[in-house]
Amino acid sequence: MIYIIHYCDWIPAFAGMTIIIIIRKMFKKILVANRGEIAVRIMRAAKELGVDSVAIFHEVDKEMPFVHYADYAYKLESETPKAGYLDIQQIIDIAKKSGAEAIHPGYGFLSENAKFSQACADAGLKFIGPKPYAIEVMGSKTKARELMAQAGVPIVPGTKEKITDIKKAMEIAKELGYPVLLKAASGGGGKGMRKVFKQSEMSDSFDAAQRESLKAFGDDSIYLEKFIESPKHIEIQIIADEHGNYVHLGERDCSIQRRHQKVIEEAPSTVLTPELRQQMGEVAVNAAKACGYVNAGTVEFLFDKNRNFYFLEMNTRLQVEHPVTELITGIDLAKEQICIAAGELLSFKQEDITFRGHSIECRIYAEDPFNNFLPDTGVIKYLREPGGKGVRVDSGVETGTEISIYFDPLLAKLVSWGKDRLEAISRMERALKHYTIKGVKTTIPFELAVMKHPEFRYGYFDTGFIENSFDFEVLSNMKAEHDELIAAIAAYGYRIFRGSQVPLTNSKPHTSKWKQAELMLRRQG
Repeated sequence: MIYIIHYCDWIPAFAGMTIIIIIRKMFKKILVANRGEIAVRIMRAAKELGVDSVAIFHEVDKEMPFVHYADYAYKLESETPKAGYLDIQQIIDIAKKSGAEAIHPGYGFLSENAKFSQACADAGLKFIGPKPYAIEVMGSKTKARELMAQAGVPIVPGTKEKITDIKKAMEIAKELGYPVLLKAASGGGGKGMRKVFKQSEMSDSFDAAQRESLKAFGDDSIYLEKFIESPKHIEIQIIADEHGNYVHLGERDCSIQRRHQKVIEEAPSTVLTPELRQQMGEVAVNAAKACGYVNAGTVEFLFDKNRNFYFLEMNTRLQVEHPVTELITGIDLAKEQICIAAGELLSFKQEDITFRGHSIECRIYAEDPFNNFLPDTGVIKYLREPGGKGVRVDSGVETGTEISIYFDPLLAKLVSWGKDRLEAISRMERALKHYTIKGVKTTIPFELAVMKHPEFRYGYFDTGFIENSFDFEVLSNMKAEHDELIAAIAAYGYRIFRGSQVPLTNSKPHTSKWKQAELMLRRQG
């Protein structure tokens, strides 16, 4: 809260002066309208600010860590688990009943829903995020492209209007030149996206994109872009307060993607010079200003082989990958979000932002990398999280947690930091090797293989890395080695407990049997 006091001539010492007094008015309680690791992340930030947190949960989530981490928890009533987290009126009612003054939406669910932002305002609650207009205009890919073009932000050549007619699509594709990209006008995340390399593929691809778009977003309209070949996916983190201050916090490289979904992210990028970083940062800030943006947001770009960059979309929320930015800047984005919503000024200016070291994030999914990444379900029977210098784990699970079919299979985010990129990779390798999850299959083996891949290690990768460069036979070999190792451990353990000696080359007579086992395991890989 800001008070402006004008001192009159009858106070001689302050005659003619205007003094601004800032009095902090922080929330006492906020509701977190989300679940899993992001709910825990926000609750931790709230605790550090002295703010109580309120959790909402469906019956299937009642034993999840986020429910027990919150200061208060309220059960959602809904026909399906997901429906409860999307029930705007029920969430508003719980917030008012609990005494919460604000709602943080996290990411996913209602985080980019303009109606939810407006409903909060109408109920006298603060939405910890942008205003409804910014969410609405940036949520429509066609409106966003039009607004960005007007603001002078470079956009990928393509349409600014929605298309529902295949003939019109073919005309535009011919004008742009193949290949082109079909994208859902009302959504993202790879839903409704199709690459079209020639005219004979257009009809089937257009129909498929429309069906998927309608199913995912309730809107079958499509727009077309010129397909940028071998691009990198680079995004700029911006943040703005309610007093007109805008700052960018540098870039993240999110090019390691599977089915248009990010898997591994890092900051900074290996391809940006300080000059390009400044230029892209200024463009991102201009994009945010064009829609009157407030709070944390991310402007995403495609970066081509000629070092040109084009506006892709704006995510009007806190990103999954925000920790890598936090580790290289030292800024807690979740805490800044809450403070901004409470009316405070940004705690830093653009000239205060410096970047230190390198950070990498691996998303740990309950998916089977040996079986086309099919989601896996079950109970986590054993969990050991890695630690050590330069390692951070943002987790939403613990031993005994049941992984159900109802939600996204993201279990946790493993983040490393190093003084340079190679040290960050080395620490990530160590952490992945020491990350043990029993009961469900995870993507850890795949991410470990990526860390070892030459193209990744030296930064020579783009969004087609998994599709074009990654050798999935590596995973098959890893699985075979893993199965062989488990068999060796079992056989060796059996011999130890029978009391038999197990001869090992170069082992001394006094070497303990458990030390011998360790040496054997090392030789196994």
